[in-house]
Amino acid sequence: MTQHSDEQKRRQLKPSLSTSSVFAIALGSSIGWGAFILPGDWIKTAGPMGAMIGLLIGAVIMMIIAANYGILIEKHPVSGGGFTYAYIAGGKVWAFIAGWFLSLGYISIVALNASAFSLLLKFLLPDIMQQGYLYTVAGWDVFLPEVLVSSALILLFAVLNTLGTELSGKLQFYFSMALLVGVFALGGFTFQFASTPLENMAPLFKESQSIWVSIILILAIAPWAYVGFDNVPQAAEEFDFSPKKAAGLMIFSLAATFLVYAVMIGVTSWSFAAGDLPEDSLWLTGTIVNKLLGTTGVVVLAIAIMMGIFTGLNGFYMSSSRLLFAMARARALPNFFRTLSKGKKTPLWGIWFVTLMTLPTPWLGRQALTWIVDMSSMGVSVAYFFASLAAFRLLAWRKDGTERRVSPIYKVFAIIGMLASIVFLALLLVPASPASLSTPSYALLGGWIVMGIVFYAIIRKRYNSLTPAETEHYILGKELE
Repeated sequence: MTQHSDEQKRRQLKPSLSTSSVFAIALGSSIGWGAFILPGDWIKTAGPMGAMIGLLIGAVIMMIIAANYGILIEKHPVSGGGFTYAYIAGGKVWAFIAGWFLSLGYISIVALNASAFSLLLKFLLPDIMQQGYLYTVAGWDVFLPEVLVSSALILLFAVLNTLGTELSGKLQFYFSMALLVGVFALGGFTFQFASTPLENMAPLFKESQSIWVSIILILAIAPWAYVGFDNVPQAAEEFDFSPKKAAGLMIFSLAATFLVYAVMIGVTSWSFAAGDLPEDSLWLTGTIVNKLLGTTGVVVLAIAIMMGIFTGLNGFYMSSSRLLFAMARARALPNFFRTLSKGKKTPLWGIWFVTLMTLPTPWLGRQALTWIVDMSSMGVSVAYFFASLAAFRLLAWRKDGTERRVSPIYKVFAIIGMLASIVFLALLLVPASPASLSTPSYALLGGWIVMGIVFYAIIRKRYNSLTPAETEHYILGKELE
Protein backbone atom coordinates (compact mmCIF):
# COMPACT_ATOMS: atom_id res chain seq x y z
CA MET A 1 0.00 0.00 0.00
CA THR A 2 1.33 3.41 -0.92
CA GLN A 3 1.80 6.32 1.47
CA HIS A 4 -0.96 8.95 1.47
CA SER A 5 -0.97 12.62 2.31
CA ASP A 6 -2.92 13.93 5.31
CA GLU A 7 -5.65 15.01 2.88
CA GLN A 8 -5.94 11.45 1.57
CA LYS A 9 -5.63 9.73 4.95
CA ARG A 10 -8.87 8.11 6.13
CA ARG A 11 -9.59 9.35 9.63
CA GLN A 12 -11.19 6.82 11.93
CA LEU A 13 -13.11 6.93 15.18
CA LYS A 14 -11.84 5.10 18.27
CA PRO A 15 -13.46 1.77 19.28
CA SER A 16 -14.73 2.32 22.83
CA LEU A 17 -18.41 1.30 23.02
CA SER A 18 -19.47 -1.83 24.94
CA THR A 19 -22.53 -3.95 24.14
CA SER A 20 -24.43 -2.42 27.08
CA SER A 21 -23.67 1.09 25.83
CA VAL A 22 -24.83 0.28 22.29
CA PHE A 23 -28.04 -1.32 23.59
CA ALA A 24 -28.63 1.84 25.63
CA ILE A 25 -27.97 4.03 22.59
CA ALA A 26 -30.68 2.17 20.64
CA LEU A 27 -33.14 2.03 23.53
CA GLY A 28 -32.61 5.49 24.99
CA SER A 29 -32.62 7.21 21.61
CA SER A 30 -35.93 5.55 20.67
CA ILE A 31 -37.67 6.48 23.93
CA GLY A 32 -37.93 10.23 24.24
CA TRP A 33 -40.43 12.65 25.68
CA GLY A 34 -43.20 11.26 23.45
CA ALA A 35 -43.56 8.05 25.49
CA PHE A 36 -44.67 10.15 28.46
CA ILE A 37 -46.33 13.22 26.93
CA LEU A 38 -48.30 11.69 24.04
CA PRO A 39 -50.19 8.60 25.37
CA GLY A 40 -53.25 10.78 26.04
CA ASP A 41 -53.25 11.96 22.41
CA TRP A 42 -52.77 8.41 21.12
CA ILE A 43 -55.70 7.14 23.20
CA LYS A 44 -57.92 9.93 21.83
CA THR A 45 -56.81 9.05 18.29
CA ALA A 46 -57.12 5.26 18.42
CA GLY A 47 -58.17 4.05 21.86
CA PRO A 48 -55.70 2.27 24.19
CA MET A 49 -55.77 -1.07 22.37
CA GLY A 50 -55.66 0.57 18.95
CA ALA A 51 -52.59 2.53 20.04
CA MET A 52 -50.88 -0.56 21.45
CA ILE A 53 -51.58 -2.69 18.37
CA GLY A 54 -50.41 0.08 16.02
CA LEU A 55 -47.18 0.48 17.95
CA LEU A 56 -46.68 -3.31 18.16
CA ILE A 57 -47.01 -3.71 14.38
CA GLY A 58 -44.64 -0.76 13.98
CA ALA A 59 -42.12 -2.41 16.33
CA VAL A 60 -42.23 -5.67 14.34
CA ILE A 61 -41.65 -3.79 11.07
CA MET A 62 -38.77 -1.88 12.65
CA MET A 63 -37.27 -5.17 13.88
CA ILE A 64 -37.25 -6.42 10.29
CA ILE A 65 -35.54 -3.20 9.19
CA ALA A 66 -33.11 -3.56 12.14
CA ALA A 67 -32.21 -7.03 10.85
CA ASN A 68 -31.36 -5.40 7.52
CA TYR A 69 -29.18 -2.87 9.32
CA GLY A 70 -27.50 -5.73 11.17
CA ILE A 71 -26.45 -7.35 7.89
CA LEU A 72 -24.95 -4.08 6.70
CA ILE A 73 -23.14 -3.38 9.98
CA GLU A 74 -21.63 -6.87 9.92
CA LYS A 75 -20.38 -6.34 6.37
CA HIS A 76 -19.38 -2.67 6.73
CA PRO A 77 -18.77 -1.69 10.39
CA VAL A 78 -18.23 2.01 9.63
CA SER A 79 -19.96 5.24 10.61
CA GLY A 80 -22.42 6.84 8.23
CA GLY A 81 -25.55 4.73 8.63
CA GLY A 82 -28.16 5.74 6.04
CA PHE A 83 -25.58 7.77 4.10
CA THR A 84 -23.29 4.75 3.73
CA TYR A 85 -26.10 2.33 2.89
CA ALA A 86 -27.65 4.65 0.32
CA TYR A 87 -24.25 4.70 -1.40
CA ILE A 88 -24.22 0.88 -1.49
CA ALA A 89 -27.79 0.81 -2.79
CA GLY A 90 -27.84 3.68 -5.26
CA GLY A 91 -24.55 5.52 -5.56
CA LYS A 92 -23.21 8.91 -4.52
CA VAL A 93 -26.19 11.09 -5.41
CA TRP A 94 -28.62 9.00 -3.38
CA ALA A 95 -26.07 8.85 -0.56
CA PHE A 96 -26.03 12.65 -0.42
CA ILE A 97 -29.83 12.82 -0.47
CA ALA A 98 -30.15 10.32 2.38
CA GLY A 99 -27.44 12.07 4.39
CA TRP A 100 -28.99 15.48 3.79
CA PHE A 101 -32.39 14.44 5.17
CA LEU A 102 -30.98 12.33 7.97
CA SER A 103 -28.81 15.18 9.24
CA LEU A 104 -31.85 17.42 9.55
CA GLY A 105 -33.84 14.65 11.21
CA TYR A 106 -31.20 13.86 13.81
CA ILE A 107 -30.39 17.50 14.59
CA SER A 108 -34.04 18.49 14.93
CA ILE A 109 -34.63 15.68 17.44
CA VAL A 110 -31.81 17.11 19.57
CA ALA A 111 -33.65 20.44 19.53
CA LEU A 112 -37.03 18.84 20.25
CA ASN A 113 -35.70 16.95 23.28
CA ALA A 114 -34.19 20.12 24.69
CA SER A 115 -37.52 21.91 24.35
CA ALA A 116 -39.31 18.93 25.95
CA PHE A 117 -37.33 19.48 29.13
CA SER A 118 -38.67 23.03 29.35
CA LEU A 119 -42.16 21.67 28.70
CA LEU A 120 -41.77 19.33 31.68
CA LEU A 121 -40.63 22.18 33.91
CA LYS A 122 -43.64 24.23 32.74
CA PHE A 123 -45.87 21.50 34.17
CA LEU A 124 -43.89 21.10 37.40
CA LEU A 125 -42.98 24.77 38.02
CA PRO A 126 -45.52 26.87 36.09
CA ASP A 127 -45.04 30.02 38.19
CA ILE A 128 -41.32 30.11 37.44
CA MET A 129 -41.33 28.94 33.82
CA GLN A 130 -44.12 31.27 32.68
CA GLN A 131 -42.41 34.49 33.62
CA GLY A 132 -40.65 36.81 31.20
CA TYR A 133 -43.07 36.51 28.27
CA LEU A 134 -41.30 37.28 25.00
CA TYR A 135 -43.69 36.67 22.07
CA THR A 136 -46.01 34.09 20.48
CA VAL A 137 -45.08 31.84 17.53
CA ALA A 138 -47.81 29.75 15.85
CA GLY A 139 -49.96 29.99 18.95
CA TRP A 140 -47.12 29.02 21.33
CA ASP A 141 -46.16 31.57 23.99
CA VAL A 142 -42.38 31.81 24.34
CA PHE A 143 -41.01 32.66 27.79
CA LEU A 144 -37.42 33.56 28.69
CA PRO A 145 -36.90 30.76 31.29
CA GLU A 146 -37.73 28.02 28.77
CA VAL A 147 -35.29 29.51 26.25
CA LEU A 148 -32.52 29.65 28.88
CA VAL A 149 -33.16 26.12 30.21
CA SER A 150 -33.26 24.52 26.75
CA SER A 151 -30.13 26.40 25.67
CA ALA A 152 -28.24 25.34 28.82
CA LEU A 153 -29.19 21.70 28.22
CA ILE A 154 -28.00 21.82 24.61
CA LEU A 155 -24.64 23.23 25.74
CA LEU A 156 -24.31 20.68 28.57
CA PHE A 157 -24.69 17.69 26.27
CA ALA A 158 -22.38 19.24 23.71
CA VAL A 159 -19.64 19.41 26.34
CA LEU A 160 -20.36 15.86 27.57
CA ASN A 161 -20.05 14.51 24.02
CA THR A 162 -16.70 16.20 23.50
CA LEU A 163 -15.31 14.35 26.53
CA GLY A 164 -15.31 11.03 24.72
CA THR A 165 -17.53 8.32 23.29
CA GLU A 166 -16.90 5.95 26.20
CA LEU A 167 -18.26 8.48 28.71
CA SER A 168 -21.28 9.21 26.48
CA GLY A 169 -21.99 5.48 26.20
CA LYS A 170 -21.81 4.92 29.96
CA LEU A 171 -24.08 7.88 30.66
CA GLN A 172 -26.53 6.54 28.08
CA PHE A 173 -26.62 3.18 29.89
CA TYR A 174 -27.24 4.71 33.33
CA PHE A 175 -29.93 7.05 31.97
CA SER A 176 -31.66 4.16 30.16
CA MET A 177 -31.70 1.87 33.20
CA ALA A 178 -33.16 4.63 35.38
CA LEU A 179 -35.81 5.22 32.71
CA LEU A 180 -36.84 1.55 32.63
CA VAL A 181 -37.04 1.32 36.43
CA GLY A 182 -39.23 4.44 36.57
CA VAL A 183 -41.60 3.29 33.81
CA PHE A 184 -42.19 -0.20 35.16
CA ALA A 185 -42.57 1.11 38.72
CA LEU A 186 -45.29 3.48 37.51
CA GLY A 187 -46.97 0.70 35.55
CA GLY A 188 -47.00 -1.67 38.51
CA PHE A 189 -48.21 0.83 41.10
CA THR A 190 -50.94 2.38 38.95
CA PHE A 191 -52.27 -1.05 37.97
CA GLN A 192 -52.25 -2.14 41.61
CA PHE A 193 -53.96 0.96 43.03
CA ALA A 194 -56.55 1.38 40.24
CA SER A 195 -59.93 0.00 41.31
CA THR A 196 -60.80 -1.82 38.07
CA PRO A 197 -57.85 -1.37 35.68
CA LEU A 198 -59.00 -3.61 32.83
CA GLU A 199 -62.54 -2.22 32.84
CA ASN A 200 -61.17 1.33 32.96
CA MET A 201 -59.48 0.84 29.60
CA ALA A 202 -62.84 0.70 27.78
CA PRO A 203 -63.51 1.61 25.06
CA LEU A 204 -60.46 -0.22 23.70
CA PHE A 205 -60.77 1.43 20.28
CA LYS A 206 -62.06 4.83 19.25
CA GLU A 207 -65.77 4.34 18.74
CA SER A 208 -66.28 6.90 15.96
CA GLN A 209 -63.94 5.16 13.47
CA SER A 210 -63.06 1.66 12.32
CA ILE A 211 -60.49 -0.42 14.16
CA TRP A 212 -58.24 -0.46 11.08
CA VAL A 213 -58.22 3.33 10.75
CA SER A 214 -57.31 3.59 14.44
CA ILE A 215 -54.39 1.18 14.03
CA ILE A 216 -53.14 2.81 10.81
CA LEU A 217 -53.16 6.29 12.36
CA ILE A 218 -50.76 5.06 15.05
CA LEU A 219 -48.76 2.83 12.70
CA ALA A 220 -48.02 5.90 10.55
CA ILE A 221 -45.95 7.42 13.37
CA ALA A 222 -43.79 4.28 13.79
CA PRO A 223 -40.77 5.77 11.95
CA TRP A 224 -40.85 8.67 14.41
CA ALA A 225 -41.78 6.58 17.48
CA TYR A 226 -38.87 4.18 16.99
CA VAL A 227 -36.30 6.44 15.39
CA GLY A 228 -33.15 6.03 17.41
CA PHE A 229 -32.39 2.34 16.98
CA ASP A 230 -30.78 3.42 13.70
CA ASN A 231 -28.27 5.43 15.74
CA VAL A 232 -26.44 2.12 16.21
CA PRO A 233 -25.05 2.05 12.63
CA GLN A 234 -23.68 5.56 13.18
CA ALA A 235 -21.63 4.17 16.08
CA ALA A 236 -20.54 0.96 14.30
CA GLU A 237 -17.00 2.21 13.85
CA GLU A 238 -16.70 2.61 17.64
CA PHE A 239 -17.79 -0.91 18.72
CA ASP A 240 -15.30 -2.72 20.93
CA PHE A 241 -17.12 -6.01 20.19
CA SER A 242 -18.07 -8.06 17.14
CA PRO A 243 -20.41 -6.23 14.71
CA LYS A 244 -22.41 -9.48 14.46
CA LYS A 245 -24.08 -8.60 17.78
CA ALA A 246 -25.55 -5.34 16.46
CA ALA A 247 -28.76 -6.80 15.01
CA GLY A 248 -29.66 -8.57 18.24
CA LEU A 249 -29.01 -5.44 20.29
CA MET A 250 -31.26 -3.33 18.03
CA ILE A 251 -34.08 -5.91 18.00
CA PHE A 252 -33.94 -6.32 21.78
CA SER A 253 -34.00 -2.54 22.22
CA LEU A 254 -37.06 -2.23 19.96
CA ALA A 255 -38.92 -4.84 22.02
CA ALA A 256 -38.07 -2.92 25.21
CA THR A 257 -39.13 0.35 23.58
CA PHE A 258 -42.53 -1.09 22.67
CA LEU A 259 -43.02 -2.31 26.25
CA VAL A 260 -42.32 1.20 27.54
CA TYR A 261 -44.89 2.67 25.13
CA ALA A 262 -47.44 0.01 26.07
CA VAL A 263 -46.96 0.53 29.81
CA MET A 264 -47.34 4.31 29.54
CA ILE A 265 -50.50 3.90 27.42
CA GLY A 266 -51.70 1.52 30.11
CA VAL A 267 -50.91 3.97 32.91
CA THR A 268 -52.94 6.62 31.08
CA SER A 269 -55.91 4.33 30.36
CA TRP A 270 -56.24 1.84 33.23
CA SER A 271 -55.84 4.21 36.18
CA PHE A 272 -59.32 5.75 35.94
CA ALA A 273 -62.52 5.19 33.99
CA ALA A 274 -62.94 7.48 30.99
CA GLY A 275 -65.71 9.51 32.66
CA ASP A 276 -63.49 10.30 35.65
CA LEU A 277 -60.74 11.97 33.61
CA PRO A 278 -60.39 15.74 33.22
CA GLU A 279 -61.23 16.70 29.65
CA ASP A 280 -59.20 19.92 29.57
CA SER A 281 -55.90 18.55 30.91
CA LEU A 282 -52.88 19.80 28.99
CA TRP A 283 -50.94 16.67 29.98
CA LEU A 284 -53.28 13.76 30.68
CA THR A 285 -50.64 11.26 31.83
CA GLY A 286 -49.17 13.68 34.35
CA THR A 287 -52.60 14.63 35.67
CA ILE A 288 -53.57 10.96 36.11
CA VAL A 289 -50.36 10.00 37.92
CA ASN A 290 -50.72 13.00 40.23
CA LYS A 291 -54.36 12.11 40.98
CA LEU A 292 -53.65 8.43 41.71
CA LEU A 293 -50.17 8.44 43.27
CA GLY A 294 -49.72 12.05 44.38
CA THR A 295 -46.43 13.91 44.52
CA THR A 296 -44.33 10.73 44.78
CA GLY A 297 -45.77 9.42 41.51
CA VAL A 298 -45.18 12.75 39.78
CA VAL A 299 -41.54 12.75 40.95
CA VAL A 300 -40.99 9.22 39.59
CA LEU A 301 -42.67 10.21 36.32
CA ALA A 302 -40.60 13.39 36.09
CA ILE A 303 -37.35 11.44 36.61
CA ALA A 304 -38.35 8.91 33.94
CA ILE A 305 -39.13 11.74 31.52
CA MET A 306 -35.82 13.46 32.25
CA MET A 307 -33.98 10.20 31.57
CA GLY A 308 -35.87 9.86 28.27
CA ILE A 309 -34.97 13.41 27.31
CA PHE A 310 -31.33 12.98 28.32
CA THR A 311 -30.96 9.70 26.39
CA GLY A 312 -32.52 11.34 23.34
CA LEU A 313 -30.19 14.32 23.55
CA ASN A 314 -27.12 12.19 24.11
CA GLY A 315 -27.98 9.56 21.48
CA PHE A 316 -28.80 12.00 18.71
CA TYR A 317 -25.82 14.22 19.50
CA MET A 318 -23.71 11.11 18.91
CA SER A 319 -25.49 10.01 15.74
CA SER A 320 -25.74 13.44 14.09
CA SER A 321 -22.08 14.29 14.72
CA ARG A 322 -20.98 10.86 13.38
CA LEU A 323 -23.14 11.29 10.29
CA LEU A 324 -21.60 14.70 9.58
CA PHE A 325 -18.13 13.20 10.13
CA ALA A 326 -18.80 10.32 7.71
CA MET A 327 -20.19 12.65 5.04
CA ALA A 328 -17.17 14.96 5.36
CA ARG A 329 -14.81 11.99 5.14
CA ALA A 330 -16.47 11.16 1.81
CA ARG A 331 -16.05 14.81 0.73
CA ALA A 332 -19.81 15.47 0.81
CA LEU A 333 -19.30 18.17 3.48
CA PRO A 334 -16.48 20.65 4.21
CA ASN A 335 -13.22 19.23 5.61
CA PHE A 336 -13.56 20.74 9.09
CA PHE A 337 -16.30 18.21 9.90
CA ARG A 338 -13.57 15.55 9.73
CA THR A 339 -11.73 17.10 12.66
CA LEU A 340 -11.26 14.67 15.57
CA SER A 341 -10.06 15.46 19.07
CA LYS A 342 -6.51 14.23 19.62
CA GLY A 343 -7.07 11.96 22.60
CA LYS A 344 -10.69 10.78 22.56
CA LYS A 345 -11.12 10.86 18.75
CA THR A 346 -14.54 12.52 18.91
CA PRO A 347 -15.82 14.55 15.92
CA LEU A 348 -15.50 17.97 17.54
CA TRP A 349 -16.78 20.16 14.72
CA GLY A 350 -19.74 17.88 14.16
CA ILE A 351 -20.70 18.20 17.83
CA TRP A 352 -20.36 21.99 17.88
CA PHE A 353 -22.13 22.36 14.53
CA VAL A 354 -25.12 20.50 15.97
CA THR A 355 -24.93 22.88 18.93
CA LEU A 356 -24.87 25.97 16.71
CA MET A 357 -27.80 24.65 14.67
CA THR A 358 -29.95 23.85 17.71
CA LEU A 359 -29.22 26.84 19.98
CA PRO A 360 -31.56 29.18 18.02
CA THR A 361 -34.45 26.67 18.10
CA PRO A 362 -35.72 27.39 21.65
CA TRP A 363 -36.52 30.91 20.41
CA LEU A 364 -38.84 29.51 17.69
CA GLY A 365 -41.43 28.01 20.01
CA ARG A 366 -42.28 24.34 20.26
CA GLN A 367 -45.06 24.32 17.65
CA ALA A 368 -42.76 25.56 14.89
CA LEU A 369 -40.18 22.98 15.90
CA THR A 370 -42.66 20.10 15.60
CA TRP A 371 -43.22 21.08 11.96
CA ILE A 372 -39.54 20.46 11.29
CA VAL A 373 -39.56 17.12 13.10
CA ASP A 374 -42.71 15.97 11.30
CA MET A 375 -41.14 16.84 7.97
CA SER A 376 -37.85 15.13 8.84
CA SER A 377 -39.69 11.85 9.50
CA MET A 378 -39.65 11.50 5.73
CA GLY A 379 -35.86 11.50 5.78
CA VAL A 380 -35.80 8.65 8.28
CA SER A 381 -38.15 6.60 6.07
CA VAL A 382 -35.88 7.27 3.07
CA ALA A 383 -32.93 5.96 5.09
CA TYR A 384 -34.88 2.82 6.05
CA PHE A 385 -35.65 2.18 2.37
CA PHE A 386 -32.02 2.44 1.29
CA ALA A 387 -30.79 0.29 4.16
CA SER A 388 -33.24 -2.43 3.13
CA LEU A 389 -32.31 -2.06 -0.54
CA ALA A 390 -28.59 -2.26 0.30
CA ALA A 391 -29.19 -5.41 2.37
CA PHE A 392 -31.14 -6.90 -0.55
CA ARG A 393 -28.20 -6.26 -2.86
CA LEU A 394 -25.70 -7.79 -0.44
CA LEU A 395 -27.71 -10.98 0.09
CA ALA A 396 -27.92 -13.95 -2.28
CA TRP A 397 -30.85 -16.33 -2.77
CA ARG A 398 -28.52 -19.33 -3.11
CA LYS A 399 -24.84 -20.18 -3.20
CA ASP A 400 -23.38 -18.65 -6.33
CA GLY A 401 -19.62 -18.83 -5.82
CA THR A 402 -19.36 -15.36 -4.28
CA GLU A 403 -18.75 -14.20 -0.72
CA ARG A 404 -22.30 -12.88 -0.43
CA ARG A 405 -24.33 -14.10 2.52
CA VAL A 406 -26.94 -16.70 1.54
CA SER A 407 -30.27 -16.37 3.35
CA PRO A 408 -33.67 -16.39 1.61
CA ILE A 409 -35.38 -15.33 4.85
CA TYR A 410 -33.24 -12.20 5.18
CA LYS A 411 -33.78 -11.49 1.50
CA VAL A 412 -37.53 -11.47 2.20
CA PHE A 413 -36.91 -9.23 5.23
CA ALA A 414 -35.14 -6.77 2.93
CA ILE A 415 -38.14 -6.73 0.56
CA ILE A 416 -40.53 -6.21 3.49
CA GLY A 417 -38.33 -3.35 4.73
CA MET A 418 -38.43 -1.63 1.34
CA LEU A 419 -42.20 -2.02 1.01
CA ALA A 420 -42.81 -0.81 4.56
CA SER A 421 -40.64 2.25 3.95
CA ILE A 422 -42.61 3.11 0.82
CA VAL A 423 -45.87 2.77 2.79
CA PHE A 424 -44.53 5.07 5.52
CA LEU A 425 -43.53 7.63 2.90
CA ALA A 426 -46.96 7.43 1.28
CA LEU A 427 -48.71 7.90 4.62
CA LEU A 428 -46.65 11.05 5.19
CA LEU A 429 -46.69 12.54 1.69
CA VAL A 430 -50.04 11.65 0.07
CA PRO A 431 -52.41 14.53 0.91
CA ALA A 432 -55.41 12.18 1.22
CA SER A 433 -53.64 10.10 3.89
CA PRO A 434 -54.99 10.46 7.44
CA ALA A 435 -51.38 10.89 8.61
CA SER A 436 -50.33 13.41 5.93
CA LEU A 437 -47.91 16.19 6.81
CA SER A 438 -49.35 19.57 7.74
CA THR A 439 -49.10 22.50 5.34
CA PRO A 440 -46.20 24.16 7.25
CA SER A 441 -44.33 20.82 7.19
CA TYR A 442 -44.80 20.56 3.41
CA ALA A 443 -43.48 24.11 3.02
CA LEU A 444 -40.42 23.35 5.15
CA LEU A 445 -39.83 20.12 3.24
CA GLY A 446 -39.82 22.07 -0.02
CA GLY A 447 -37.39 24.62 1.42
CA TRP A 448 -35.03 21.89 2.67
CA ILE A 449 -35.08 20.20 -0.73
CA VAL A 450 -34.21 23.49 -2.47
CA MET A 451 -31.37 24.07 0.01
CA GLY A 452 -30.09 20.55 -0.65
CA ILE A 453 -30.08 21.12 -4.41
CA VAL A 454 -28.15 24.36 -3.99
CA PHE A 455 -25.64 22.81 -1.60
CA TYR A 456 -25.14 19.78 -3.83
CA ALA A 457 -24.47 22.06 -6.80
CA ILE A 458 -21.73 23.74 -4.75
CA ILE A 459 -20.00 20.55 -3.57
CA ARG A 460 -20.74 18.33 -6.59
CA LYS A 461 -17.43 18.80 -8.36
CA ARG A 462 -15.36 18.04 -5.26
CA TYR A 463 -17.64 15.19 -4.16
CA ASN A 464 -17.49 13.51 -7.56
CA SER A 465 -13.76 14.10 -8.05
CA LEU A 466 -12.94 10.97 -6.05
CA THR A 467 -12.34 7.80 -8.03
CA PRO A 468 -14.62 4.79 -7.28
CA ALA A 469 -11.74 3.21 -5.33
CA GLU A 470 -11.20 6.37 -3.28
CA THR A 471 -14.93 6.68 -2.61
CA GLU A 472 -15.15 3.12 -1.31
CA HIS A 473 -12.03 3.73 0.77
CA TYR A 474 -13.53 6.75 2.51
CA ILE A 475 -17.13 5.53 2.81
CA LEU A 476 -16.70 1.76 3.27
CA GLY A 477 -13.19 1.60 4.68
CA LYS A 478 -11.80 -0.54 1.88
CA GLU A 479 -8.04 -0.57 1.43
CA LEU A 480 -6.74 1.90 -1.14
CA GLU A 481 -4.11 0.35 -3.40
